[in-house]
Amino acid sequence: MTTPTRLDVAFDSDGTRCSAWHYPSQSEQATNACIVMAHGLGGTRECGLTPYAERFSAEGYHVVVFDYRHFGDSDGQPRQLLKVDYQLADWRAAIAFARQLKGVNPGQIILWGTSFSGGHVLSIAAEDTRLVAVSAQGPMVDGRAASLEILNYAGPVHLAKLSSYGLIDQVRGTLGMSPLYIPLIGTPGELAAMSSSDAFSGYHAITNPGWRNEMSARAVLVLSLYRPISNAKKIRCPALLQVCSKDTVAPAKAAIKMAKRMPNTATLKQYDIGHFDIYTGKNFDIGIADQLDFYANALQNARALKL
Repeated sequence: MTTPTRLDVAFDSDGTRCSAWHYPSQSEQATNACIVMAHGLGGTRECGLTPYAERFSAEGYHVVVFDYRHFGDSDGQPRQLLKVDYQLADWRAAIAFARQLKGVNPGQIILWGTSFSGGHVLSIAAEDTRLVAVSAQGPMVDGRAASLEILNYAGPVHLAKLSSYGLIDQVRGTLGMSPLYIPLIGTPGELAAMSSSDAFSGYHAITNPGWRNEMSARAVLVLSLYRPISNAKKIRCPALLQVCSKDTVAPAKAAIKMAKRMPNTATLKQYDIGHFDIYTGKNFDIGIADQLDFYANALQNARALKL
């Protein structure tokens, strides 16, 4: 099997360069559709996204995989600064970039998100009426529910410590000082944004050697306020929600509730696995097969509507 072509590209997002990969379609049955991808909380394109992109490219899709500003190979100072508004702006810029790529039909853009970016793609789908489809695996759709899950497995003292670190970092940011960082993942009992029983081993199963296990602590102050579920009824394109029933990071009940609010657009798939299990092994195969079936049907229906 030949290695798929991968091009190093970049685009501008509010004056900051975001690094990306472009995988041109590797199939004679090219669709002219482009799948735009980015990772979840603190993840980069190096963290387990290559198998998805290569498979999509082999199936005839163009693929754009990007790093958010402040993360990975993208520019932006200080490093590891996580702001929801910045990341949503990066998604908009990535979509605009994908729409002008040679061979891509600008009316056939599909978004792929996972975990935190699963919420992002659903948020963008609520505002971009030109999207042909969106898929979100293990999506974080309700920050309030996610915070309650942390309270459930780590306790109120842990949540209070996270908040205090966030407040200190927010003050440091206001004063122009360097960020106060906290680990993204930790083992149970350790202070980290994610410290559930499967977070440390599950996340490390997809990380690359250069990945940084840290983020600006101020992010924890706004994560509970980020609720893509509130925009569910605004989504007009087909949306695939892949829910892991044993998810301790992005509560399954919240994603199921969101799907129920989208009876005309949502396809709900449920898997009896944990949050990180869908990235590897047989669960990866099952999950990506469902994604490919969903994309093919969405494109077929979109073409039929234009006839």
